[in-house]
Amino acid sequence: MKKKTRALLLFSGGLDSLLAAEILKSQGIEVTALHFSSCFFDSRPVKKAARERGLKLKVVDISQEHLALVKSPHHGYGKGMNPCLDCRILMLSRARELMSQGRFDFVATGEVLGERPMTQQKKTMKLVEKESGLQGFLLRPLSAGLIQITIPEKQGWVDGRKLYAFSGRSRQQQIRLAKKFGLTDYPSPGGGCLLTDPEFSRKLRKLLKIYPRADLNDIEVLKNGRQLWEGKVRIVVGRDEKENRALGKLARPGDLLIALKSIPGPTALLRSYTLKKNLPRKTVEKAKKLVQHYSLKARNKKEAEFKMKEL
Repeated sequence: MKKKTRALLLFSGGLDSLLAAEILKSQGIEVTALHFSSCFFDSRPVKKAARERGLKLKVVDISQEHLALVKSPHHGYGKGMNPCLDCRILMLSRARELMSQGRFDFVATGEVLGERPMTQQKKTMKLVEKESGLQGFLLRPLSAGLIQITIPEKQGWVDGRKLYAFSGRSRQQQIRLAKKFGLTDYPSPGGGCLLTDPEFSRKLRKLLKIYPRADLNDIEVLKNGRQLWEGKVRIVVGRDEKENRALGKLARPGDLLIALKSIPGPTALLRSYTLKKNLPRKTVEKAKKLVQHYSLKARNKKEAEFKMKEL
């Protein structure tokens, strides 16, 4: 009995990776979608997309490795704090390890030649393939006709005649192919990684400048509330009830939580990145004023009572 070909597909839930899955499945290849979750990505849409297309999904958390890479990328950043080349190499290196462990025949991606400036040019695609250790075993079904033939094609595991030669940033070819496969609900390109967001990148850059040893908890705090700095003390003021709850859960020993005593309003989290045990009095007073200012019911009161919780 002929062995069934098994592919491990890097899966973002976007149109390109959905199409790559459908192309491989149409050739009778068993596809396992592989998603790498991180503190900088939201994995919920990915899980939804895999479920709707009946794909077996494997999720691997790379938050620690990803944060270390963001702090010191070998190949530099994009427009924001996004180290796209290093990130791609990291993911494909882990995919190569899983390929061996899970007895997959090859790794595939939904990459399209020329679609992204940092990672999807011929030169960088070759670099990524080499540095991830996947030479010959990395198939890009949407652009296979424009790049070097792979081992899966040579061995007949994949019919190269049924692969595509898409290139460029226009998605018209992909949209036409999506209709062929009955794909109608798919997200817009981009927007999945916080590191490409200019405002988040600015906040992250400042945090790492003040405290290069920032950990995953620091990143989660960065994703919530208004972020202000008083020297090396960070003041984070919740913008709604959801963020107030999040800040309460993220608070750790040494932090101070401030809220109004009997009036609805925001929660402020104060976190010092110095060796001093006590927070400066003027910083605590500023945080109180911010909490009062952002409470519509307390803003115009001459005096307000606060509750403070030191962890």
